[in-house]
Amino acid sequence: MPHKVITSLIPKYDKLKNGKVFLGLAFLSVLLRLPFFFRDYIDRDESTFILMAQSWVDGQLPYTHLWDLKPPMVFLFFAAIIYLFGKSFIAIRLIGALAVACIGWYTFKIGREVHSTKTGFWSAIGCVYLLSLFGSVQGVMSEHLSMLFFIPGLYLLMKHRNYKWYFTAGILIGISLMMKLNLAYSVLGIVLLLLLKSVLEKQIPSGIYKVSLIAGGIILVMASTFIPYLVSDIPEVWFNSVILAPLAYSSDQQSSVFNVLPLCVILLLFGFFSWKRRWIDFNVPNVQLLIVVIAGVVISFLKIGRVNGHYLMQLYPMLLILLGIALHKAFKSRSELYPLVLGLILLLPVESYMEYVNVIKNKVAHGTFFNGEGFTVPDFIKKNNLSEKEVLFFEYHIGYWLLDATPPTKAATHPSNICRPALYPYYKNPRKNALAELEYLLDSLQPKTVITRKDKSVFDKEYVAEDQYVRSYLSEHYQLVGTSGRAEIFTRLNSP
Repeated sequence: MPHKVITSLIPKYDKLKNGKVFLGLAFLSVLLRLPFFFRDYIDRDESTFILMAQSWVDGQLPYTHLWDLKPPMVFLFFAAIIYLFGKSFIAIRLIGALAVACIGWYTFKIGREVHSTKTGFWSAIGCVYLLSLFGSVQGVMSEHLSMLFFIPGLYLLMKHRNYKWYFTAGILIGISLMMKLNLAYSVLGIVLLLLLKSVLEKQIPSGIYKVSLIAGGIILVMASTFIPYLVSDIPEVWFNSVILAPLAYSSDQQSSVFNVLPLCVILLLFGFFSWKRRWIDFNVPNVQLLIVVIAGVVISFLKIGRVNGHYLMQLYPMLLILLGIALHKAFKSRSELYPLVLGLILLLPVESYMEYVNVIKNKVAHGTFFNGEGFTVPDFIKKNNLSEKEVLFFEYHIGYWLLDATPPTKAATHPSNICRPALYPYYKNPRKNALAELEYLLDSLQPKTVITRKDKSVFDKEYVAEDQYVRSYLSEHYQLVGTSGRAEIFTRLNSP
């Protein structure tokens, strides 16, 4: 009897409609991510995107008043939400949840196109899970946003043969590039694959035309982000920040390729066994397209010698489809596995369950669902009549947004950028190194309020001298006036 109940929950794949699938994925995405709507931040990058977007809404182009390494379309996404809904965490997180559902929906459509509706359906479910759980992916990250446009673009390349769709795909891929530049390696792989196919099929002019249309769409998007700077007579700001700075960062932050080798080994073993046991037909053009995209993303990881949880979001849609094809061939339709699948679906969202409990506890204890030092520190500053404008956040820098304040320098927009002097020349920072920047921030600007995190280094553990300078300066010129959760709030001793 229980087995029949579980089996009845499995959808009839031949009756799945696009609209119902999207609604189901949207419901699942919101359900998994809802308790995180009320968190101050999940990843510091999201807080930086919000600050950059607010500056844009206030009338300053990205990179002119505040600065961050990401391409401009990331900030435009957040700026549009802030412009329409104001300072709303709920709006940002809800639209982020719908973005995840949209990625999952196009994963479903690609999976159906490449193999079957069943493969597409389960790949989409897995996609929503992996883009919402494990690590710091519950916020709205640049990887989410890049996939929001890249995956539909990839679908158009698979589904349609009409030339106009290649241009549309180019526009979507161009937007994704202006959100995450490392996808350029995958785009290059797509271009080479199309050209190779045209050579093998002796249709070279057609292949060149298709590639030209894709390139035209990409160039159009890039030009649209460049024109505002050109009109403002500051084209070098765009070129330095969007093109040169990421190249300098990838060189400066490069780690050993051995850090990425475990991922490479896993992918190669999966590919080998899928070929050896004929789980996946690698002669299928759409399968080849998925593989070159995966290869391009992995090459970008190898380039910097690093991979983390939110980087992997750029692999999940393609990889899950290939995994779905392999599992379908390996296990056929074994209904005895359905209880295991249902069990995993129910057990995997442990982080969401824990956050639901945390949100309810916070509501009971403090009267609000919103939680985290990003909220409580600004409240502390206001209640104790501390300076709201002359403030420096070394941690919880979403507090600037809630105080209607701005970071005191471009380098301080994202606190970690203070310790990236290799990037200073690209936004004309006159200081030469991190210690000089810290001296300027603390001794020249002399902010009246400074926030750090208790029992934690101000910067990453390798920046010992920088951490010692901040702690020493604070102990001499500031006093600790209170704590809020894990946050320490300091005021300047000579402040009135």
